Amino acid sequence: MSTDTPSPATTTRERYVAVQRSDEFAGLRRALRGFVFPMTVAFFLWYALYVILSAYARGFMGTKLFGSNINVALVFGLLQFVSTFLIAWLYARYADRRIDPVADRIRDEIGEVNHDHDGPRG
Repeated sequence: MSTDTPSPATTTRERYVAVQRSDEFAGLRRALRGFVFPMTVAFFLWYALYVILSAYARGFMGTKLFGSNINVALVFGLLQFVSTFLIAWLYARYADRRIDPVADRIRDEIGEVNHDHDGPRG
């Protein structure tokens, strides 16, 4: 048995490390962080504003807007749900355009290595 031929596991491991160090993968991580971190901070601040106003600005939050039961607090609370769905929708659009195409290319490159050595998984 020759020790010159690298084992399939070593080749696959080296390929994953090479992909992780690639400019394309670094760009993918930057693109993901460029959306996720600012959006997380924005949502957290928006949620914190809601909580702080609910705790310390009860008069403002209790201001009636429509009818006898719709006040600022209820509208802000419902807007928390709206903003959550909006962020999810924006992320899906962003991922479709900026993240998924690069991730698919990287996966296809790694898949070329893995198809040669696929075995039963359990």
